[in-house]
Amino acid sequence: MTAAERFDHYMDRCLYGPEGFYASGRGVAGRRGDFITSPEVGPLFGAVVARWLDGVWDELGQPATFPVIDAGTGPGTLLRSLVLAEPRCSAAWTLRGVDIAAGDTRTGDGFSIDPVMPDDLEGAVVLANELLDNLPFRWIERTARGFVEVGVADGARVEMPLDGVPDGERDAVFDELVDGESAPLLERAGEWVSTVVDSGAARVLVFDYGATTTSALARRGGWLRTYQGHGRGDDPFEAPGRLDITTDIAVDQLPTPSAVSSQADFLTKHGIDDMIEAGRAHWAEHAAKPNLDAFRMRSRINEGAALLDTEGLGSWLALQWTSDR
Repeated sequence: MTAAERFDHYMDRCLYGPEGFYASGRGVAGRRGDFITSPEVGPLFGAVVARWLDGVWDELGQPATFPVIDAGTGPGTLLRSLVLAEPRCSAAWTLRGVDIAAGDTRTGDGFSIDPVMPDDLEGAVVLANELLDNLPFRWIERTARGFVEVGVADGARVEMPLDGVPDGERDAVFDELVDGESAPLLERAGEWVSTVVDSGAARVLVFDYGATTTSALARRGGWLRTYQGHGRGDDPFEAPGRLDITTDIAVDQLPTPSAVSSQADFLTKHGIDDMIEAGRAHWAEHAAKPNLDAFRMRSRINEGAALLDTEGLGSWLALQWTSDR
């Protein structure tokens, strides 16, 4: 039997190693890929985020330089939607995506995509749609013997002694777990948020699936997900490097956000209902002789329904952090 490996180390190899799901370019968002996130539903999501960006730009005093970074941008779908929306702040923004599989810097119409996050984020707005769930996490389980760590050896799940988790840190978020319950330990996700905020980002906006507490994730179960070809699974040890591996996010393991809401509530607050109604009215006026713009506006009706669905994307979390600088 080979030596046991911690789950986060295994996940890191499976997703970001040389032959990993993302680093190899196999993992792709979109209808022809492995999963659909909110930007892939259509341009409406980006149009609402663009409205939010205009509000942030105003709050910051409409600075002449306004860096906007989409972390974990993948193929750049959200970036393209933001450009299409033409918000007022686009006169000042520098629009940039970050994607580990990008290799070298590549450019699109009005944006660029780089493989690494810039070190200096002073004054930037950082967006992250379904990024935190993909950052390698540790797997902790409570047993009759106490807490153990779940790892992998010879392609199968094994139990390991906890590796360097202080009792106080563990107990703070895992104390309500009962025997047989498990939950992710989101060290990388918490570090990512802390690093971005500490690097001077003016605002951070994250969308992801999850719950407010670790114990809530453990109670409902199903927090570990895999995806391939739009099929969801729950066995992360199947076909290493060929499957996406993700987790629901527990907000109590992250730096305390300045605002927490559902995605549906965030989108509603920033005008999605008005945009849907404008699309409905435009279609009604042009349905007899529709052009491409009319079909795009009609699409808003279905896009809105998907984005606001409280049993689906609408239930995702919208988390915001504001820099103290």
